[in-house]
Amino acid sequence: MYELSDTVALVTGAGSGIGRATAKRFANEGANVVIADIDIDSGRETVQQIEETGGTATFLEVDTGQPSSIATMVEATVEEYGRLDYAINNAATGNTPAPITDIEETEWDRIIDINQKGVWAGMKHELPVLLESGGGAIVNVASMAGIRGSPGRTPYGASKHGVIGLTRTTALEFASDGVRVNAVCPTIVETPALRSMTDEEQEAVTSNVPMGRPAEPGEVASAIVWLCSNEASFITGQALPIDGGETQQ
Repeated sequence: MYELSDTVALVTGAGSGIGRATAKRFANEGANVVIADIDIDSGRETVQQIEETGGTATFLEVDTGQPSSIATMVEATVEEYGRLDYAINNAATGNTPAPITDIEETEWDRIIDINQKGVWAGMKHELPVLLESGGGAIVNVASMAGIRGSPGRTPYGASKHGVIGLTRTTALEFASDGVRVNAVCPTIVETPALRSMTDEEQEAVTSNVPMGRPAEPGEVASAIVWLCSNEASFITGQALPIDGGETQQ
């Protein structure tokens, strides 16, 4: 167990997948958790699941493609709990696979606004509160697409490369101020979207993973919470692959 009692963790995109698993793990470790998501029903379901196991959580509706919505989210977190210790910028979206020549400007802007600008805005508003609370940690959820090429996913890959750049630079800016900033880079993760694929499609997306399977959301969540904990107290500015060995090929 980590010493997270009486702390406050904010997780965007916590209505499902990695975000939900991360929020539940923080709650299991004793943190008060803010569940932020654009999907109201899914976000409230995460809160319910946490409360059913004795944890404490609050739902906030947020559109991470709108910086004003992110600012309101952070303000509401402070109003509810009076502090912020950990911020997980996880909310993201993807694009339908297509060559760069077929990507429309509106699609490019949509993905960059949510995935990259949303992380910038998140840290812009989270960092002052973290400093006021005495320090803490930020983990940005990037992707394997942020550390290598990803054909057919130009805007997604560009946005996740940007997330890693934001992470590294911000980590250096605040390294002496008691705030650590890291990123995780998962490979394909076991989600409803993956399960909706045919067996052949699932085989295609997992065939390059040496461990022979996708990551579980909880495996990514464990790494995120560890990076926030004192067990990772001298780690900052890193982009951690969670990939079953995929990057070592």
